[in-house]
Amino acid sequence: MNDKLKLSETRIRGEVLFEGRMLRLERDIVRLPNGAEASREVIRHPGAVAIIALQDQEVLLVRQYRYAIGRETLEIPAGKIDPQESPLSCAVRELREETGYSGVMELIGTFYTTPGFTDEVMHIFLARDLVWDPLETDDDEFLAVEKIPWNEALRRAQQNEFIDAKTILGILLVQGKI
Repeated sequence: MNDKLKLSETRIRGEVLFEGRMLRLERDIVRLPNGAEASREVIRHPGAVAIIALQDQEVLLVRQYRYAIGRETLEIPAGKIDPQESPLSCAVRELREETGYSGVMELIGTFYTTPGFTDEVMHIFLARDLVWDPLETDDDEFLAVEKIPWNEALRRAQQNEFIDAKTILGILLVQGKI
């Protein structure tokens, strides 16, 4: 049978359960394809960027403490898109804030981080031809910049040695571009 099954859900009503500085939690009542009703909780997020920054066959990473998981991570630079800011402008700003460098940016991928419960979309950029051009970090952001050889970063991504999904995906997406 070639009939296409209707899979979409229709919002009937909703409420905002929480609104913070970087996300909003909503609970919606939806109509399912079979006509029944169900509840959906969704985190609304303004979007984010992440940057693979290459300098002399090394990738710049940031080490930081991530409160939500209670541990330090080693990640590619990243950050939230501000209102009325483009993903490219955000990537330039975040790279300067987190590493002190700016560079020529190329968009290499866009994806939903966790579509089961959030609309957060992330744009991954490749930054090359880096030059020292620092901005101050955010007041609540404490980072240490580390450089590792590109081949080591690729090996670590392929062997699941990073715990951050955007870092793994970013490295694997850039693999064929350098």
